[in-house]
Amino acid sequence: MANALAGERSPYLLQHKDNPVDWMPWGEAALRRAREKDRPIFLSIGYSTCHWCHVMEHESFESEGIAALMNEGFVNIKVDREERPDLDLTYMAFVQATSGSGGWPMSVWLTPELKPFLGGTYFPPEDRGGRPGFPAMLRHVIKLWKDDRQLLVERGDSVVAQLQEGLRPRSSAILPDGENVFREVFQTLLDRYDHHRGGFGGAPKFPRPCVFDLLFRLRGRLDEPKGMRAQEMGVHSLIAMARGGMHDQVGGGFHRYSVDGNWHVPHFEKMLYDQAQLAVSYLEGFQLSGRAELAETARGILRYVTRDLMHPEGGFYSAEDADSAVSEEDASAKKEGAFYVWTHADLQEVLGDDGAAIGALYGVEKAGNATSDGDPAGEFRGENILYQARPLHEVAKEFSMSPEELLQVRERSLTRLKEVRDARPRPHLDDKILTAWNGLMISAFTKAARVFGETEYLDVAKNAARFLEKNLRTANGFLFRSFRAGSAGVAGFASDYAFVIRGYLDIFEAGGGGIWLEKAINLQAKLDSLYLDKDSGVYLSAAAGHHDAILSIVEDYDGAEPSPNSVAACNLLRLGGILQRPEFTERAAGVLRGLGGVLEKSPFTAPELVVALDLATAEATQVMFAGGTSDPLPGPGDPLRLPVDAGFFPHLQVLPLDSVARAILVPPAGNREGVAAMGAGKDGPMMAAYLCQGMQCQAPVESPVALSKLLAQNSGPAKDQGRML
Repeated sequence: MANALAGERSPYLLQHKDNPVDWMPWGEAALRRAREKDRPIFLSIGYSTCHWCHVMEHESFESEGIAALMNEGFVNIKVDREERPDLDLTYMAFVQATSGSGGWPMSVWLTPELKPFLGGTYFPPEDRGGRPGFPAMLRHVIKLWKDDRQLLVERGDSVVAQLQEGLRPRSSAILPDGENVFREVFQTLLDRYDHHRGGFGGAPKFPRPCVFDLLFRLRGRLDEPKGMRAQEMGVHSLIAMARGGMHDQVGGGFHRYSVDGNWHVPHFEKMLYDQAQLAVSYLEGFQLSGRAELAETARGILRYVTRDLMHPEGGFYSAEDADSAVSEEDASAKKEGAFYVWTHADLQEVLGDDGAAIGALYGVEKAGNATSDGDPAGEFRGENILYQARPLHEVAKEFSMSPEELLQVRERSLTRLKEVRDARPRPHLDDKILTAWNGLMISAFTKAARVFGETEYLDVAKNAARFLEKNLRTANGFLFRSFRAGSAGVAGFASDYAFVIRGYLDIFEAGGGGIWLEKAINLQAKLDSLYLDKDSGVYLSAAAGHHDAILSIVEDYDGAEPSPNSVAACNLLRLGGILQRPEFTERAAGVLRGLGGVLEKSPFTAPELVVALDLATAEATQVMFAGGTSDPLPGPGDPLRLPVDAGFFPHLQVLPLDSVARAILVPPAGNREGVAAMGAGKDGPMMAAYLCQGMQCQAPVESPVALSKLLAQNSGPAKDQGRML
C-alpha cells in the first residue's frame, strides 16, 4: 500500500509513495507523531532528479528489511529540498559542520524537538569502503536513543546553539571599500583560473554563473590589462563549456556539472536555474566580445527551455533527470545518460555518409570517448558523449569541405540525431514550477529580447510572469513557493521574492510596461515585511520560530544560485535609482554593511554580492524613453533602443515611460516631477530619449546615433563617487 506521500504534489515525494517505508511529509502530523511516540525522526532530504537519491531509494528504501528497521525505530519524513529550501539550509548547515561535507540525499536524525544529533548524505546498504552501511547506522541510533537519550538531546541543543552563533552575519560598520574588494576578488579568481581548460579549480567543475556576472563587470572596473583579463577569463570559460560534453550538443541546454576537468563527461541532470543564469552569461559574453558562438549557445538554451521545460500556460518546469530507461521494453532498468550517449555504430547508422565528419568533429571513437578521469567506474564504456573535439575548419579541410559546407552537414546531422534521440525513453521531468527559478528564467528571456532585438523573447517572459501572477500569488499579494497539478503550496521564501522582483524589473526595462514596475515595488514591500531583519539589515532565509525553523539563517554564499541578499541588494539599488527614493538605496547599503565581513574577507564566496557593491559605487545613469501619448511604448528592436540594448552597460537603467510608469515615477510614489513633461507634444510612436544622472536630465535626442554619442560620454563606473559614498 502507498504511504502518506501519495497525497503530495512534489514529484520527489511521489517517487517514494510506494516504498515500504512509512514515509510522512514534513508537517504537524509527522512532528506530532514523533512527540507522541517519543521516537527520533529520520529526515531524508533530496530532489526528484538527484542520481544518488535514486540509488539510495533502490538500495535501501525499497528494501523490506531496512524499511522494517526504519518503521520500528523512527518517524520517517521525506522533504523535497526545492520546496523547502529553509529546511535544506538548516540541516545542511548541521551536516556540513559535523561531517565536513554535504550533498544529497541528505540523511539526518533529529530529536522530536527537531534538534539534529547525527547526519550524513548517502549511506550504502552495507558497510562499504570505510563508509558505514545504512542498517548499521539505524541500529546504532536506535541503541543510542534507548541507552543514552539524554546525551543525544544535549548534543542536539549544543549543536544548534553553536550553529546559530556561527551563522550570525559578519557585518561591517561602514560600506567596504569597493576598489580593494574588486582587486582582491580578481586576484583570487586569477589564482584559481584554469588557463588551459577554463573555469576555476579542478574536477569536478560546476558552472557558477554569478562568477561570470562579476568578471564582466570587472572589465570596466579594473585598470588594464586586468580589466581585459577578467573578460577573457569569462569568455574563454564560456566557450570551453559550450564546446564540451556538459553542453547538450544535440538538444541545447546544459547538464548540471562536469565530472572531469575538461567539461567533457557531465552529470546529466538539467536544472532550470542553470539554464536561466547561463543564458544571461552567454548573452553578456556576446555583448562584450561579439563572439557569435556565445550568442548561438544562448539561443540554444532558450530553445531547449521553451521546447522541453515550458508549461502550456507559460511557466517553466524545474528539471530533467540524469537517469532514463535504456529501452522501452524495460522501463525499470535505468542508467545515467542513457538518453544522451551514442555508440560509434549507432551514430554511423543514423548519419550515413555524414557520420565520419561528424564523428571527427565531436570526438566519436569506436571504443567510446569517456576517459578514466571522467568515468572512473566505466559507466560509459563503449559510448560517446558528444563534444567539439576539433576546430571546425580543421575537420572541414580533412574531409575536403569548406567550413560553410561542414556547417550545413552539422546542422542536418544534429537535426537527424535529435529526431532519433527523441524516440528514446525520455528522462523523468520534474514538472513542479518553482517561483524563484521562474524569476531567473524571466530575466534570461528579457535579456535575450533586448540583446537580439526580438519581441518574441519578451512575450515568453511576460507569459511566464502572468503565470506566476495567476497561480503563485495570493489574493493579498504574497507569493507561494511552488505549483504543480493545478495547485500551489508552501509560502514563498526570500529567494522567491528577490528573483521575481528582478525578473519584473527586467520586463519593465525591456519595454514590457510600467505595470511590472508597480508589481516589483509591491513585492519588495512584501519581502521587507516577511524577511528583513531590521537589527542586522539583511534578509533571512529562515527565521527561528517560524515555519518549524530552529535556526535563523542568513545566506551570504553565491553558489549554484545567487543568494537572496545579493539579488535583493541589486533590486533595491535599481528601485532607488528609478524612483529617486533614498530609503531603497539605504536599505541596499544596509545589506552590504550587514554582510560587509564577507566582502572584506572572502569576496570570492559572494561574487553576486560584489556585483551589488559594484552597482552601489557606480554613478547612476538612466535613459528614459518618452513618446507623448504613445502607450505602450515600443520594445525590443525599436531603433532608438538599440544603442542601450545591444551594448553592455551594467550600470545603466532603461525607463520606458508609458502611462503607468509615469504615474509611479512622479510624487508621491516617486520623486521625479520632471517626468510628467517628458515627450510632451509628441504623438504616436516613441520619439525621444533622455539621458539622466541623478535628478539631472539632458536635452532629448531622437536618433540612435545621437543616443550612442551620449552613452559614450556619460556611461561607465565613476571611480571617485557613487550612490552611497
